[in-house]
Amino acid sequence: MTTPSRTLPRFGAGSTATSGPRSARISLGHVFTAESGNYFLLLGTTLFLVLLGLVMVLSSSSIDSYLGRQGFFGLFWKQGMFALIGIPLMLVISRLPIRFFKRWAWVAIFVAVGVQLLVFTPLGIEVGGNLNWIGIGSFNFQPSELVKLALVIWMGSILAKKEQLLGRFGHVVIPVLPVAGGAIALVLLGGDLGTVMIMAGLVFGALFYAGIKLRMLVLPLLAGAVIAVAVAFSSESRTGRILNFFNGGGSDYEGSDWQAQHGEWALAGGGIFGVGLGNSRAKWSWLPAADNDYIFAIIGEELGLVGAIVVLALFVALAIAFVRIIRSTDDMFSKVATGAVMVWLIGQAFVNIAVVVGLLPVLGVPLPLISSGGSALLTTLAAIGIVLAIARENSATPKASGVRS
Repeated sequence: MTTPSRTLPRFGAGSTATSGPRSARISLGHVFTAESGNYFLLLGTTLFLVLLGLVMVLSSSSIDSYLGRQGFFGLFWKQGMFALIGIPLMLVISRLPIRFFKRWAWVAIFVAVGVQLLVFTPLGIEVGGNLNWIGIGSFNFQPSELVKLALVIWMGSILAKKEQLLGRFGHVVIPVLPVAGGAIALVLLGGDLGTVMIMAGLVFGALFYAGIKLRMLVLPLLAGAVIAVAVAFSSESRTGRILNFFNGGGSDYEGSDWQAQHGEWALAGGGIFGVGLGNSRAKWSWLPAADNDYIFAIIGEELGLVGAIVVLALFVALAIAFVRIIRSTDDMFSKVATGAVMVWLIGQAFVNIAVVVGLLPVLGVPLPLISSGGSALLTTLAAIGIVLAIARENSATPKASGVRS
């Protein structure tokens, strides 16, 4: 009696039983191919900031959430839901090719502007004197955040197409001024000066990284500054905050200085190591917008100077990741879009922190990735997803000593 040879295959050589697992291994290997160091630096820093933001939103919002009959965790669960949507959205966007964003740039800007126009309809909601929200049922959305995201894609696409013509002032002005300027003007009509400043910075950042000569930007910068000053003093509440700021603060403690004073006291109360996570006193209805515009004050109070420095270090790491991605490519779209996102997020973080520590008057600008706010978190993560896509695609075709690959 003979025994079957162990060298004989159980199935045919061409059967799916042997080819299936092998093809699966190849497919998974392709999906999880190691990305560049820039990719992981940006991704890791972003996820850490989001996680820190969730912890601080839980701590800073618990009292207001309870008083609003949402339970202690009401605002936290809402922010957590947006994080659970935003992080996968960011990762999906990071797998898209750069040509996808170029193809849909005009559609993105028209859709964003169309949504922004809804604030002037019965759907519009006025918050803090600014008409910059739309409400559908219990869902509120800030369309200017969508405009920021659309501007990133559109500026990158249009400046890449005009790359050879950017030395001529006319080709810089058209269509940037009517399209980008028009989108910003719509937000300005709603009175949200803080958001307008960030959007203007985003556009100028895109022009700078496109290589536009600085002398071409002087006149638009001066015009923008004049308009900003005029709008700032067009509102009685803004005028009061600005005058009190330049008078040294404290002159209207029970009015326009209330938030600024309590924010500074919260920071001062934290000392070096803070009063402990969850032990803030300012969040007990003393500090307005403790989970949003003034969340950095709660961080300073509960985690102290050490915690505040950690947050600053994380935004520095985020800026380093952006700069490294810009320097790693010669592609115009990649440079412009990444530069625009960097100016948007790092500039907004600087403005928010400067307001909290008393270097700027109150502007109502949240801290990116940390403050509560679903629309801001989703669009910010989507913008970072675009930069991750740029880092991923350009790592496959690295910059070569002055020659585009």
